[in-house]
Amino acid sequence: MSKLYVVGIGPGGYEQMTVKAVKVLEECDIIVGYTVYVDLVAEHFAGKEMLTTPMRQEEKRCRMAFDEVMKGRNTAMICSGDAGVYGMSGLIYEISRDYPGIEIEIVSGVTAALSGGAVLGAPLMHDFAVISLSDLMTPWTLIEKRLAAAASADMAICLYNPSSKKRRDYLNKACRIVMQAALPETVCGIVKQIGREGESCQVMTLQELSNYEADMFTTVFIGNSTTKVINGKMVTPRGYKLSE
Repeated sequence: MSKLYVVGIGPGGYEQMTVKAVKVLEECDIIVGYTVYVDLVAEHFAGKEMLTTPMRQEEKRCRMAFDEVMKGRNTAMICSGDAGVYGMSGLIYEISRDYPGIEIEIVSGVTAALSGGAVLGAPLMHDFAVISLSDLMTPWTLIEKRLAAAASADMAICLYNPSSKKRRDYLNKACRIVMQAALPETVCGIVKQIGREGESCQVMTLQELSNYEADMFTTVFIGNSTTKVINGKMVTPRGYKLSE
C-alpha cells in the first residue's frame, strides 16, 4: 500500500537535509508542499511531479497529499526545518482521521533553532525554550505568558517568526517582557536566511535586540544569565568544571 511521508527538509540547502530525507524524496512518486519550500528542493529532484499551495492553505495542502496516496502513489509532504516543529506532521495526523488506513511516516529534519544555533556558535547548550511570535493561531496574551515564564526560569530562548508587516513591533514587545527578568546586557544573537544565499548572523545585547528590525527569515536567540561571547560567538555554558 502507498504511504504518506512528512519530511523535514532542514533550512533549505540540499547539503543540510538528512540522508533519509533525500532518500525519501528520491523514491517517492510526488512531492507536495508550500510553494517556497518546493522551490528550494525542485532543482535537486528534477523530473519529480510536484504540487504546491500558497501560505495559509495548509489544510488543502494536506488533503492534496492524502488524495495522492489514495491514488496509489507514495507521497512526500515537505516542511522547512523539522516536520514536527511548527511543521505539518500534527495537522497531517489530525486530518488522517478522514483517511483511515493510510500509513504515515514522519521524517525528521533540522529545525532553525539548531541550524541557526550552529551559525551563531553554541547558544542552546543548556535548557531552552522555542517560542513563535506569530499570533495567527496563538493569542498574544498566551505568547506573553510563555515568554515571561521562560525568562523567569532563566532559560535561553529561541524565537521563531519574530516579525512581519503586521507585527513589526512584536520583537520589541517580546524583549521588553524578557527584560522584566533578564538584564539588558544579556547576550543575544540573530541569524538571517539560515542555510540559504545571503546567510548572516550578528551577536548583540538584549537591549540592542529590542531595537533590531527582524523579518520572517530571521531566527532570534536570547541567552540566559550565563551566556557569553567567546571569539565573536554566542555561547551558553553547559556547566562543565574546567581544569585550570
